[in-house]
Formats: sequence, structure tokens, C-alpha cells
Amino acid sequence: MNKIRRLIIYILFTTTFFVLQGTLFKAISFGNIAPNLMLILCVSFGLMQGRKTGLLIGFFSGILMDIFVADYIGFYALLLMYLGYMAGCFNKVFYAEDIKLPMGMIIFTDLIYGICCYGFMYLLRGRLNFVFYFLHICIPECVYTILMTIIIYPLILVIDQTLVRAERKQAKKFV
Repeated sequence: MNKIRRLIIYILFTTTFFVLQGTLFKAISFGNIAPNLMLILCVSFGLMQGRKTGLLIGFFSGILMDIFVADYIGFYALLLMYLGYMAGCFNKVFYAEDIKLPMGMIIFTDLIYGICCYGFMYLLRGRLNFVFYFLHICIPECVYTILMTIIIYPLILVIDQTLVRAERKQAKKFV
């Protein structure tokens, strides 16, 4: 029952964040730069629940982006899957009370995300001005994503801790 509840929560988060990223945050974007909510989601759950959860949420978040936004299928799924897995590797040193690790991890993964997008979407098309892309797209998106992380991350943390408490309470009933 708890796994089904957790799966439903993951699906709700993924679809809600995808819709918000594509509608509300696209409408209030600054200079055509919007925060990357899908990255916040997969990194946050990767840190809280581990590599497998980060990988799966990253993959399904990326598939949604590939299907509805991208020109080709697989790029965002693969990229977010790797970033979620990488965030999950830090699960053992994650403390819920300390927001520095999630913030640092989201900054780091957002910069990797931006550099990979540049490499595969712009560099391969002959657009060689990396400094312009980095200063005008990567850095502003990273700053906007971090500002949204300050608001969104505590919500994700509270819901995850509520699920963990419910799972522990359910496990005690069987002992």
C-alpha cells in the first residue's frame, strides 16, 4: 500500500511540475528563461530516496519533456536520468535539516544540464559562442531555478517526510 501511495505521489509531482513548467513559469519567464522544475524534482527525490528513485523520476520527467517539448525523443530522458542518479549517490550524506547540499547539487546539475544542452543542441549545429550561451542562458536559468528551489524544496521535503513516517508506522504494525 505504501509503495502505491509513493508511486501516486511521484506521478502527481511529475505531472504537476511538468504542467507548471510548461504553462505558468513559461508565462512568467524572464528573457525567455524559466526555472527547471523537472530538475528540481529529480534531484530532490534522488537526494532524499536514493539513486534508483532519482533515476526513475529523472527518466520519466525527461520522457515527458521529450514527448511534448523536444525535437527528438531520448535526450532529456537520458540527461535527467543521469542527473537524478548522480544526485542519488549523495543520499548517504543527505540531512533533511541542511539545505546547503540540495542547493549546491541543484546548482551543479543545472550547470551540467545547460552545458549538455549547449553541446548537443547548439554546438552540433555550428553555434560556437559558448560564453554568450553560458552567460545569457545557463547562469540566469540556474539563478531562477535556485530561487524556485527555495520555495519548492521545503514542500517536497515535507511530503517525503510524511510518506516516510507513514511507511514506518505501517511497518511497526506488522512487527
